[in-house]
Amino acid sequence: MHKYYLSLGANLGYREQTLHQAIMLLRDNTSLCVTAVSSFYETPPWGKLDQPAFINMACIVETNLSGVSLLTVCQEIEQKLGRVRHEKWGARTIDIDIVYSDDVVSHTDRLEIPHPYITQRAFVLVPLQEIAPALQIQDKPISYWLQQLPDVQSITKTTD
Repeated sequence: MHKYYLSLGANLGYREQTLHQAIMLLRDNTSLCVTAVSSFYETPPWGKLDQPAFINMACIVETNLSGVSLLTVCQEIEQKLGRVRHEKWGARTIDIDIVYSDDVVSHTDRLEIPHPYITQRAFVLVPLQEIAPALQIQDKPISYWLQQLPDVQSITKTTD
């Protein structure tokens, strides 16, 4: 059984409703067990700044699926919820990224685990710290990485 940490975000449409639906679809998948879900956090855009604010969250799933198979599940959920890929880091109805795993590492064109920007993204680390406060990334606690980031103060917890 593998443990994967997912980051979910939305900045178009009914953001919270879409994230609730994504979690529901993850829970409905018989190959997955969702073991933790964070609160929602309103976050400024990252990478491409001229777009609406995001609602971000994190969850933990346990599964026997490979990283690539889990990625396929996540992308199918994104499509079901109206995701259209226009531009890198652009506005989207839903984004589900596999950002970390305790025991799976992948460095392919299709999937990078750990996510290459995990330590640079407060919008990923803040919700992740809520549900996995003891998680170590590159042998350092999440709190260490958050201290390195200037945008942590711009992230606001909204709901559960």
